[in-house]
Parts: sequence; structure tokens; C-alpha cells
Amino acid sequence: MKQVMPSLFMSHGNPMLALDAESSKEYRDWGNKLPMPKALLVFSAHWEAAGLVFGETARHTNLVYDFYGFPDELYQVQYPAPGAEWLLDDVRRLLDEDVLQNKRGLDHGVWVPLMHMWPNADVPILQMSLPSDYSNQQLYELGRQLIPLRQQGIMIIGAGTLSHNLREGLSRRYAETPEWVINFDHWLVQTLASDREQLFDWENKAPDALRNHPTPEHFRPLLIAAGAADANETAVYPMSGFDMAVFSRRSIQFG
Repeated sequence: MKQVMPSLFMSHGNPMLALDAESSKEYRDWGNKLPMPKALLVFSAHWEAAGLVFGETARHTNLVYDFYGFPDELYQVQYPAPGAEWLLDDVRRLLDEDVLQNKRGLDHGVWVPLMHMWPNADVPILQMSLPSDYSNQQLYELGRQLIPLRQQGIMIIGAGTLSHNLREGLSRRYAETPEWVINFDHWLVQTLASDREQLFDWENKAPDALRNHPTPEHFRPLLIAAGAADANETAVYPMSGFDMAVFSRRSIQFG
């Protein structure tokens, strides 16, 4: 019998983490503690589409460098993990729909953390789009539909950032993490421990929600990861803290 895989929300961090061995240590430590999955099914804040779409299913030799103004060496990084074409039918069967496919490669929300968590690039990966037309509850229910995959050795991962006000982070350059970021981060921890259905209306219930997320895409992968968790699975936090004062590094593991 295969080991049931956890469901994860990983804070994907700055693209420069790909080149920073010291700052990426927590990702390596987390990856070393995780069971070895048969494959990863990943949803990233950096690929939104109307509805669900499968990404590349062949070996991931064509990464998406979806960022600008970084050192040339960052655009040379490779992460040639295997694809997981065999996973398409299982996902389609669970969702009861014929999901379309796009040859899009892995974006930096996926390959930056994964290259430290599984540095040998030996775990097959299938990325799916984050459906922009789904409500918060629909994303959560999508996670619930995918729960059986965990029993087949598939790890379900949402990649985003729990607080993500890029403009304010770059323009204000806070010396310390402001209260509006800390309060939002704390609310998330309390909510996951008490009533996860509050996530369905996080924009109105969380303190300073729209200041932490002027656009919602970096929060929404969490809804899939939380939905893929059983109610009795406590959330644990292998990473926490803040980058550039306003970007939460909190990552979450269910199971």
C-alpha cells in the first residue's frame, strides 16, 4: 500500500532563490523531511487561465522565465524533471471532464522552490492552470475532488505567497514587517486551526486582506491545497517569517 502523500502550500519566494544556497536552506530541509512522491500535481499563482488546463507532460526542459531585470545566469537555470503524462487520465476521471492541454512549461512559482526541495529533478511533475473563473469555494472543492490522488502517491501542491503586495514592498522598503502583514499572517494560522470554510470569504474576513493581496492569485492556490486536506489533518508550518518585510514566507503542510 502506498504512503498517503501530504498536501502542500509552498511560498515560492523571489526568483533569486534559485541562485541563493543559503536562503534556500529551509526548502532543502523541508524536502528532506517529505516522503518521496510518485509525482507532483502543482497549481501556481503564475499560471491563471479560464478553466482548467494541463501543462507540459514531457520532460521539463523548457522552463518559463516569467520575470524581468534579473541576472543573466538566472535565465540559464534548468530543472529537467520528468513529465507525468500518465497522470492525465486519473485527473480527468476524478474531475469528470475532458481537461484541455497546453505545452506550457513550469513557471518560476514551481521550479524555484522545487529545485531545492527535490534537487535531483527526479520526481515527475504535472502543472495545471489556476482557474481564474472559479470562486474560492470552487477552488476548495477542486482540492477535495483530488484527494484520492494522495492515496496513489501523488503530492498536491499550491504555489503562491501568503502576503503579496509587490508594489508596496518595493516602494516603501519597510525596515520591519508592518502590523497589517503580521495580522493577516496570524489570521490565516488561526483560521486553518479553527474554521477553514472562512477561507471562502477571506477577502472580507481577513484583516487588511486587499492590502496584503491587491490581486488574489498568490493566495488562491492555498484554497486547493486546503481542500485536498482531510478535516482531521492539522496544518503545520515548515517555513515562516517574512522577506522584504511584506512577503510572508509561511508554507503549509497538511498530512
